[in-house]
Amino acid sequence: MNSNKPTLVVLAAGIGSRYGGLKQLDTFTPEGDTIIDFSIYDALQAGFGKFVFIIRKSIEQEFRAEIDPKLAGKAEVAYVFQEIDKVPEKYFNPDRVKPYGTGHAMLMAKDAVKENFAIINADDFYGREAFVSMAKYLQSIDKNSHDFSMMAYLLKNTISEHGFVSRGECAVDEKGFLSNVVERTHIERIDGILNRKDDDGSFIPIDENTIVSMNFWGSTPRCFEYTEQLFDSFLEENQGNLKSEYFIPLIVNGYLENGTGSVKVLTSDAKWFGVTYKEDKAAVQEAILQLKKNDIYPQNLW
Repeated sequence: MNSNKPTLVVLAAGIGSRYGGLKQLDTFTPEGDTIIDFSIYDALQAGFGKFVFIIRKSIEQEFRAEIDPKLAGKAEVAYVFQEIDKVPEKYFNPDRVKPYGTGHAMLMAKDAVKENFAIINADDFYGREAFVSMAKYLQSIDKNSHDFSMMAYLLKNTISEHGFVSRGECAVDEKGFLSNVVERTHIERIDGILNRKDDDGSFIPIDENTIVSMNFWGSTPRCFEYTEQLFDSFLEENQGNLKSEYFIPLIVNGYLENGTGSVKVLTSDAKWFGVTYKEDKAAVQEAILQLKKNDIYPQNLW
């Protein structure tokens, strides 16, 4: 296999509490396609050569039954598990219910990823151009460097009409590099205006053209060393907090603050869409139907 082919890491261990079910395997077309199917299809076309799925042990069987036949003979596949006990023993808290967030999930892929890689959410539709742009960038950078990258989207194109969403608000410098990212865990349209909820619970307007991260990051394998160190510090600081989450933006900001590396902001004309709530499903189904009608995707992906 061409060693310059990047790896795609897919975050699929989430519980989907707002969606009310296992949205990673929910189908969106008469042919039975999941959103992950489109990401895998696009990534294969863009030149990704290996796929690493981060899941929970409890969904392994049904997940593999869905994924393995599609990628057989096309790419290397690995599965890694994110569970609440996958932490240093002294920090394990049996009362915890939710996993520790996207940064912890990424760390679970450490032993499976030896190439430059991108990481995405399982339940977001990112669009073909986004994968092409990311693959090209990952193939251009030295795997021993600390060059991060992220795919940028405009906030107004990533909102649900059915409730609040969580987004990474990005500040980008004049050279197209990220200067910082803030995880906004509650952004909602209220009376036609986009607002974010502040730490004290008050709502503050946010520009609809704000650049946001949709958790589509690119990196070299060097990031794992730093991610591990930072996770230890995070666990130390959050002992006893059952809801604390270690997000990828925390890692990215750590990188930027201590000058370890840089984050190139990539843009594409790709249209993002996703399902946070059950009610989002109809709009996504309609959008995918149009893409198939316009021959962007074949009727049968596999």
